Amino acid sequence: MALFKRTTKKDMIMATTPRRPSNPKDAAEALFKTAKKVAAPVVERPAIPNTRELVSLKIDSDVLAHFQADGPGWQERINDTLRAAMNASN
Repeated sequence: MALFKRTTKKDMIMATTPRRPSNPKDAAEALFKTAKKVAAPVVERPAIPNTRELVSLKIDSDVLAHFQADGPGWQERINDTLRAAMNASN
């Protein structure tokens, strides 16, 4: 029977590595730290003709009241007026 146990590399690593981290909060934050996500490249898509886009537009209240006075369809009337102004400037 041997009096001394032979020291192995595993024993030395276990002896130098603490079982618990010195600062548990830092260790926990490191575990839950979010991985950096690589952004997907932006794909430029060609505009589809005659499609409508949802926009937010600030209009004077009297102008809005004028278009809403005729009832439903006021957004189309604003679009038609803007299109007429666009065509007139071309």
